[in-house]
Amino acid sequence: MQHARPLPSYLVTRYRGWRATRFAENKAWFRHLAEDGQHPRAMVISCCDSRVSPPEIFGADPGEFFIHRNIASIVPPHDPTGQHHCTPAAVEYAVEVLHVAHLVVIAHSGCGGVKGCHDMCAGKAPALEGPESMVGRWLDFLRPSYDRTSHVADTAERLAEMERRGVVVSLENLMSFPFIRAAVEAERLTLHGLWTDIASGALEQYDPAGDTFVAL
Repeated sequence: MQHARPLPSYLVTRYRGWRATRFAENKAWFRHLAEDGQHPRAMVISCCDSRVSPPEIFGADPGEFFIHRNIASIVPPHDPTGQHHCTPAAVEYAVEVLHVAHLVVIAHSGCGGVKGCHDMCAGKAPALEGPESMVGRWLDFLRPSYDRTSHVADTAERLAEMERRGVVVSLENLMSFPFIRAAVEAERLTLHGLWTDIASGALEQYDPAGDTFVAL
């Protein structure tokens, strides 16, 4: 492909440093992963935001988490036609093939995707409303979080609440997949919702009994 170019030099330098240190110090573990395959206990669905790193938050080693990232940590509802198949395909593979025991949806503070959904729903982002906007059509799945936070007057507080409610929407959508519902009802799989504050490092967990998020 003519448009492909060599990696920037700083990335090459970092790779060589990683291979000479962390990889070299854990060579046996990486060989084990290569020969034995992956057996993660949990799948994490996280935002693409470069400031959020689930493995770092939980101190996870390579091989522990099956991670899928997309804009705003969205899980679309089950669609028998196979539309929006990337995230559902990753979930299906994790549950049906890898047999993960836990599925975690984690959102974060200052999410650009959530703000985009807020602005689009408020009529302030016409570029996202057009049918040609792939981002806008993806953020349509977050619209319920906008509707459910109409009682919050302050914009900053509403955005933070939309981030949390977006996690709940994704958890609800996960349960619309027959194989997810079957695994949960058979107690082979548990679903978890989290929200993290980037500035403070705080982590909150969704409590379905109270329909609220509580600090860990």
